[in-house]
Amino acid sequence: MTDAVSAENIESLLKLSETLEAVGGVLLNQDFDSEDFCFTSVVTDSRLVRENSLFVPLIGEFQDGHSYVPKALENGASVVFISKKTSKNLLDGFKNEAAHNKKVAFILVENTMRALQMAAAAYVRKFPRLIRCAVTGSSGKTTTKEITASILRQKFSVIATKGNFNSETGLPLSVFNIRSEHELGLFEMGMNRVNEIGEIAEVFKPNYAIITNIGTAHIGILGSRQNIASEKKKIFNYIDSFGAAFIPKEDDFASFLEKGVKGKVVKYGLDADPGVKVVVDEGLAGTVFTVDGLLMRLSLPGKYNFLNALGAIALAKELGCTAEQIKAGIESLKPLGGRSTLKKGKYTVLEDCYNANPDSMEKALDLCADTKIEGKKIYVLGDMLELGEESEAAHSKIGEKALFSDADMIIFFGFEMNYAFEKAIEIAQKKSSLADEKISSVRLIYIGNKDESAIEDASKEILDFAESGDLVLLKGSRGMGLERILPKIGMAEGVQS
Repeated sequence: MTDAVSAENIESLLKLSETLEAVGGVLLNQDFDSEDFCFTSVVTDSRLVRENSLFVPLIGEFQDGHSYVPKALENGASVVFISKKTSKNLLDGFKNEAAHNKKVAFILVENTMRALQMAAAAYVRKFPRLIRCAVTGSSGKTTTKEITASILRQKFSVIATKGNFNSETGLPLSVFNIRSEHELGLFEMGMNRVNEIGEIAEVFKPNYAIITNIGTAHIGILGSRQNIASEKKKIFNYIDSFGAAFIPKEDDFASFLEKGVKGKVVKYGLDADPGVKVVVDEGLAGTVFTVDGLLMRLSLPGKYNFLNALGAIALAKELGCTAEQIKAGIESLKPLGGRSTLKKGKYTVLEDCYNANPDSMEKALDLCADTKIEGKKIYVLGDMLELGEESEAAHSKIGEKALFSDADMIIFFGFEMNYAFEKAIEIAQKKSSLADEKISSVRLIYIGNKDESAIEDASKEILDFAESGDLVLLKGSRGMGLERILPKIGMAEGVQS
């Protein structure tokens, strides 16, 4: 081993032999010394490469990550995967570089994405005693993961997904953060295509897994809720007789989800566990409840967030957490930036800008409709993205839903929200002819863009209409960037935890 490596006693996440076997790869450097092989981090973005990184260039629809290999080498990459599918010119260049480079290991693989996943799976196998937990669902994945992590940290040393790093690349990159001191791994699993859950479940092989719900997120890709349910339940593929699957009791796909599960099935939800009782639903302020007689409060607003917490509590109980540990985890939960975050100042703002689909949009509207305030209610609703052919119908339905959700003003924001706006206008005009004063008096505004000028327009509409004490809902897909409105209406600070 080189002096630089041995002097710092750096241990590679995988040895050269382990890496080659895992990915079915070929080392391009004929004279490379296996004792010099070392990587301590794994990245797919050349800008994040640091000394001793494994750089995995991915080939996308519009660009080939292999073009960034020189930048990765400049930043200190020590190992690079090279796909046989990259261009011949690039491939020949890498072979020539490898012939003269004894410091960086170039490994030729069939597919760099698949190689990343297989290397990650090999790395997970190095921790056979790790309790492996995972979360998926159409909505509420990240919130459920964060609640679960907060509770489980009261009993275990936990490594968990940061943010929503839950994709075909995000999950394998996340598991490379597991270290020997960790007793439990908790990772989120999302999907944007058929069998993505199956592939990343194969990487981590969870023996405990929560499904939050089966909704309509990505229905434009998968075609039906039945197909979504079939994909989501692949998270249970590796649960054995010592593990457990956690399924929402009231979901209409609950019976389907439990079929074929080899381990224990735990159904969670309201009244599913006699040891968990709601004391009072405080709406925007959260939920007060008891676990085995111990009083505690979840600060996240709405019934849907409490249901997410029930999944987390069910898993925590299965793993032996006490009511005291559950209380400590629930009450030490930090605000989940952009997800059901309550901000108080001149206005009360419910910021829910991280993601949106028809299910989560309806839940947010229901919460605001049920909230009793003295002031007015203003809803800014941004496009729900990735709905495909279902987009027009889904947005139209939300337009109608919003109109009957006790709003005083609704701003429909984005190209797709035009469908919602037109439906709301159509219904409001009919109600006007029927002298339905509440519905016909709702102020309806459409802003058909998402650039900075559109944000300025939306902010001005709010400032012109709102008064102190009013409720403002910001709800839309992450790509709409509705959080940009906050500083323009003087609400950048003041998070209520």
